[in-house]
Amino acid sequence: MAELTLLEAVNLALARALEDDPDVVLIGQDIGVNGGVFRATGGLLARFGEQRVRDTPLAETVIAASAVGMAVQGMKPVAEIQFAGFMYSCFDQLINHAGRLRTRTRGRLSCPMVLRTPVGGGIHAPEHHSESPEGWLSHIPGIKVVTPASPASAYGLLLAAIRDPDPVVFLEPTRLYRLLKEPVEDDGVALPLGRAFVRREGTDISLIGWGAALVEVGQAAQTLAEQGVSAEVIDVASLRPLDSETILASVKKTGRCLIVHEAPRLYGAGAEIAAQIASEALMSLVAPVGRLAGYDTVMPLARLEDDYLPSAARIVDAALGLMAYR
Repeated sequence: MAELTLLEAVNLALARALEDDPDVVLIGQDIGVNGGVFRATGGLLARFGEQRVRDTPLAETVIAASAVGMAVQGMKPVAEIQFAGFMYSCFDQLINHAGRLRTRTRGRLSCPMVLRTPVGGGIHAPEHHSESPEGWLSHIPGIKVVTPASPASAYGLLLAAIRDPDPVVFLEPTRLYRLLKEPVEDDGVALPLGRAFVRREGTDISLIGWGAALVEVGQAAQTLAEQGVSAEVIDVASLRPLDSETILASVKKTGRCLIVHEAPRLYGAGAEIAAQIASEALMSLVAPVGRLAGYDTVMPLARLEDDYLPSAARIVDAALGLMAYR
């Protein structure tokens, strides 16, 4: 079994989807000849041809609109937006067309498209290259929002997204593209959408996060273990649909929870999770629901980026603060 980066796992899943299903088509700026801005689609044009791997102009609205149109006609487009900060012009297509097609047509039509884009900070990129829009996207009815936290989950979740009959926005943590490797088997097996994963068992506190934040969450869990605190790590993976059952089961077991994400705290996806915990697991809590997130500002440029992102040290401090409640 090959050891792959998350980027290589994305490429492998795309190749598998193209191989298995003739209706799958990739579109996006520079995804063909250049293999994409991060090379996620490298080699696929040569292998599958320009009818399956199509370069587009620098026009995000057109990319999203084309994907909607292709999906309506029975194809399964996988569109790439080079950075999440460039996808805001796609919201019209996502909100007014992709997300509504099934209900608008009373189930007669669906929109089996995937919109892939790199998200999050940590690569010292310019403005608009490090956005965390999962909260905005998760608020759109009819859209699934998925973000992997490892190479293996990227492979399985992307295959599931491509096979899903409804639109999926697939958020790929840019910081993880080449950060780590793990064994990934090209077996064509998809992971379920709408399912959270328990990455580490624990009994004292639940650390809940998604995407790149899971790196620091995992480091914090190890540090806490060395201090005698058993932390359970929950990888949310699908922001919508949200696996409330797994999250609530963990919090009811530990009695404490800390939600960690890179997006600004105000109106972030963590607020919805916190509200559900307060509503459904209040009597199990022995401490307030904690949230540790990015600050309520745009992602800063390189010099302040590390101060903005939740670090393992900040996660440990916040978790120990919750452990102090008795």
